[in-house]
Amino acid sequence: MQSSEFYNSPSRMILGQGPSHLLMGPGPSNIHSAVQLILADPMVSHLDPIFLQMMDEIKDMLRQVFLTSNEMTFPVSGTGSAGMELCMVNLLEPGDAVVIGVNGLFGNRMCDMAERCGATVHRVDSPWGEIVPPARIRTAVETVRPKVVAVVHAETSTGVLTPVEEISRIAHDAGALLLVDVVTSLAGCPVKVDEWRIDAAYGATQKCLSCPPGLSPVTLGPAAMEAIRGRRTRVRSWYLDVNLLSSWWGKDRVYHHTAPISMNYALHQALKLVLEEGLETRWERHRRNHERLDAGLRAMGLDLVSQPGHRLWQLNSLGVPPDVDAGAVRRELCQRHGIEIGEGLGPLRHRIWRVGLMGETSKADNVDRFLECLKQVLGK
Repeated sequence: MQSSEFYNSPSRMILGQGPSHLLMGPGPSNIHSAVQLILADPMVSHLDPIFLQMMDEIKDMLRQVFLTSNEMTFPVSGTGSAGMELCMVNLLEPGDAVVIGVNGLFGNRMCDMAERCGATVHRVDSPWGEIVPPARIRTAVETVRPKVVAVVHAETSTGVLTPVEEISRIAHDAGALLLVDVVTSLAGCPVKVDEWRIDAAYGATQKCLSCPPGLSPVTLGPAAMEAIRGRRTRVRSWYLDVNLLSSWWGKDRVYHHTAPISMNYALHQALKLVLEEGLETRWERHRRNHERLDAGLRAMGLDLVSQPGHRLWQLNSLGVPPDVDAGAVRRELCQRHGIEIGEGLGPLRHRIWRVGLMGETSKADNVDRFLECLKQVLGK
């Protein structure tokens, strides 16, 4: 698309401030107008008493969203991958064994980061689009006796939901810590950190929290913090060292780094909106709109292709029909209808479209608009 076409497209914002798409890809999601507006609030210092109070309120609201009482619950200044790396570099030391369930891109990324920490990685692989069976995790754990078991709860690359509760029992029966990626699940479907005995988890702001990308909410439980404080070696990352960050996000407020002020404004507002709606109500909204999408697709002769019984509500893997150019459909939806959907990754490239229904995007009107536009594009 040429520049002139881009700014004359149906996605152009009414106020002339740039393009506005219906974001139905794997993230970011659309954000609430109140979150958009607060980004323009006046700047304050990261040491201003007003900002320090906001930090405490963000921590408290994140605990409510994670459903945890963990003291060390805070947003990392960085995207979801920064949250992943924080957990890896703090929990793992050279020579530590880690079992990682891999059924998509982000399981692979976990393995890469763990190897960079010097850990001995034991992969438990499953085909993309299927869960990693807990029985295979159990076999690996009983063989290896790892320090950490790590899984992706909601695999964004495939639309599959991992049975975390069962894997948690397996990990703790073996005395291991459980690390869970909740980037796409947090605030979009049940995530119960304390009830499921998750020792460490990290998310991202741009998915079901409906905030711009740039922060990664993390929570670390007592066992994880004990392991971090008892390390034999220093954490390899200064910036992501929880021993340092705990002094900044704790009561002492020992300066660590200049926080992204406006992003914390936005997260504060987004968390307020989540809690005002209510977690269970929000989960139910995501479920209903997933089912509405599924029914509409089936009426068109199209199917979701991730494993039945383990499909995400907020990220839907739609099979590309035979003889259809997946990229051409995505371009037409974006350029002519202002709707963004995601392409498949890895072995699923050209085979699926990833249709996101996250946070503010998860609305019945958006589902209906997408179905109608997809029908028109495929009809051409």
